[in-house]
Amino acid sequence: MKPLILWSALLLCTPLQAAQLVLELGAGSRTWQTAELLAHPEVQTITISDDVSYKRDMSYRAVPLEALLEGVKADDHLQAVALDGFAAELSAAPLLNRNGARAWLAIEDPSRPWPKLAQGKPSAGPFYLVWTNPQAGHISPEQWPFELASIKRLAPVAERFPALRPDPALASDDPVNQGFALFQKNCMACHRLNAAGDSQFGPDLNIPYSPTEYFGEAFLKRYIRDPQSLRRWPQAKMPGFSSSVLPDTELELLLGYLKHMAGRKQQP
Repeated sequence: MKPLILWSALLLCTPLQAAQLVLELGAGSRTWQTAELLAHPEVQTITISDDVSYKRDMSYRAVPLEALLEGVKADDHLQAVALDGFAAELSAAPLLNRNGARAWLAIEDPSRPWPKLAQGKPSAGPFYLVWTNPQAGHISPEQWPFELASIKRLAPVAERFPALRPDPALASDDPVNQGFALFQKNCMACHRLNAAGDSQFGPDLNIPYSPTEYFGEAFLKRYIRDPQSLRRWPQAKMPGFSSSVLPDTELELLLGYLKHMAGRKQQP
């Protein structure tokens, strides 16, 4: 059989919804196919209460994420990248937990596709990072990336993107540095700042202006809590951050970092 004909035959035999997940973890790097993950020895059916993306209870075939993170240590830093450019920055420690809040890789079976996220939108597949008992780990909505394409082990954010760093004269436990940590957890999956970051999803939060410069503080807090209460349009994607996810004290720290960085603009 000629190579072109053989290739065409292979394509015809491949399920259209089959996918692959790329893990770039150094020595533990590999590419997983949908069928391999569905046959993983630790795969099981889990139920997620009030799923972040579907806003209702959902059941998935899933593998504990730590079972796939070969060679990853608790103090490592990972980045989960979605097909649409969403890039979640993740500390490895919570992903390796077996107790409390536990991370799972949900796998969409091509023969049993998941529901669409909304009319005209795809499902959360082919892979989706979900959590059981997320309240125990103070897990943010940004730590639930869907349409997952890859997980990479990278250097910490401050090393990769110096333009995001607060004034180096500040103490490590300064409130501004605490706000920087919250920015990484809650904002970097969608937003850049000073043109620094890997996300291709949302607008820059400092160039040309910080939202702290054009929003009054009360309205900015309201916008973070419930974006569509101020700006409503069908294509809006920013989730609201409730006080259970981002307590008032943490919201103040986050705004403190943004205000600080408004004075440290770096033009791209």
